[in-house]
Amino acid sequence: MAPNQIPNTLSTNEHILDAEPPQTDMTIEQNLTTLQKFYKDANIFITGGTGFLGKILIEKLLRSASDVQCLYILVRSKKGKNMHSRIQDIFDDPVFDRLRKEQPKFQHKVQGISGDCSLPNCGISKSDIEMLQSKISIVFHVAATVRFDEKLKLACAINVVAPRDLVHIAKGMTELKSFMHVSTAYANCHLKEIDEKIYDPPMDSEKLITLTQCAPESLLDSVTPTILGDWPNTYAYTKAIAEDVIKQNAVDLPCGIFRPGIVLSTFKEPIEGWIDNMYGPTGVAAGAANGLIRTIHCKPDNVANIIPVDMCVNSLIAAAWEVCDNHEKILKEKREKTADDIIVYNYVSTEENPIKWGQFMNLNEFYGFSYPSSKAVYYYAFTMNPNLLIHWMYVILLHYLPAIIIDGASLLMGKRPRMLKVFQKINRFLFVISYFTTREWKFNNQNVQNLNKKLSKEDQELFLFDMKKLNWNTFFETYILGIRIYLVKDPITTLEAAKKRWTRLYYLHNGIKILSLLVLLRICWYIVSILYS
Repeated sequence: MAPNQIPNTLSTNEHILDAEPPQTDMTIEQNLTTLQKFYKDANIFITGGTGFLGKILIEKLLRSASDVQCLYILVRSKKGKNMHSRIQDIFDDPVFDRLRKEQPKFQHKVQGISGDCSLPNCGISKSDIEMLQSKISIVFHVAATVRFDEKLKLACAINVVAPRDLVHIAKGMTELKSFMHVSTAYANCHLKEIDEKIYDPPMDSEKLITLTQCAPESLLDSVTPTILGDWPNTYAYTKAIAEDVIKQNAVDLPCGIFRPGIVLSTFKEPIEGWIDNMYGPTGVAAGAANGLIRTIHCKPDNVANIIPVDMCVNSLIAAAWEVCDNHEKILKEKREKTADDIIVYNYVSTEENPIKWGQFMNLNEFYGFSYPSSKAVYYYAFTMNPNLLIHWMYVILLHYLPAIIIDGASLLMGKRPRMLKVFQKINRFLFVISYFTTREWKFNNQNVQNLNKKLSKEDQELFLFDMKKLNWNTFFETYILGIRIYLVKDPITTLEAAKKRWTRLYYLHNGIKILSLLVLLRICWYIVSILYS
């Protein structure tokens, strides 16, 4: 052996010393963040999993809290599809593409529960209730009917009776650590300032349930406007009563109420700009970008309480942990829980990162021009009118008049007229959302801000929900692209063809404006000639 040569045995031993020791369960546990530890080995029950927010919740839990034991998803049969088919439809959505790549076998952690929130006990069988009560540790009640013009009978069944029955089921859950009821920031929209507390309901829940179950539907429909009072629609009204249901029935549970603002597309996760519905402002943005919607009754200087769905879900996931932590502290203190111990979270953008409706539409317009759709029916010509009378003048001239002309031409060609019905539906939609675009609210969200401060830096990054870190310009670029790709079903590969079509629509639009001006001048000249002849 040469002098100074290190023996092979030492080299081998040194290699062994440098090597990382195999990971044990304890090592893995130490590598988890606080939120990941909370969800480790958890059996979670989710209602509303087939909906927009529910899909993101399922995806995020499976991907970022991957040590969960199982997700039990309440699913009802719909349009001839049973529970199993609908669950498969969920996972066929592109929003699960990233999860499929990172965890190809994730579906074994998901189990469907047949049910329907419009039925007693959410339509869950006795055997399934017993199974849930023996296994579930965390409940996310996300399900709701979000149609603003839903009939009061059905809105009450889904938004009031279902949470009441679910709370009663949860009381039998021997492993329950957290019960999260998802409400809305506008449950108390009759107020100008909304704190993170439960307000008195407009009607006792049991009285409303009795009324909707006993009164004929025709009678309910006729008295609904009187019943609603200061509330604009059955959705906000029943969600306000549902919060009182939680207050009256869930005091002894580790329970929290989560109130999101107006939920739009994803900001970052799992893909940018994903959205699957035309609700609220998204319907306006899509309709304006495709040349259908030309006007909305809206005050541009009012703050728009919009939030990305992925950040909303991250906050909800973190809130469930804090609700459990708070409940455990109360138990250690050996004091009796009260309704004030039910934590309410207003997840809004108005306090930390406000954006006005005028800015909302300006950014939509800017990025809409950058990424026009090949399916646009007309050039962008959209106006926000704070004056209701002027708005209706625009509706008549720019919605109904063109619809009548197009339908008339269709009849002459032997085709079925349909544009007038389309615009009637559009204008009903615009009327419903105008309540929220012409008013402004002051929200307190201190509980959400404090929750974020309680998290470690790792959890703050992994479950990002700090609205101060949201860049609206970046968000709206992906939002418009998401509407184009996921809603309009117009792939980005058509962009060049769309820009050429957009140019043609631009010249057509200006040509029609010039022609309309000439016709108007000719009419004015004709009237003046008659008056002074």
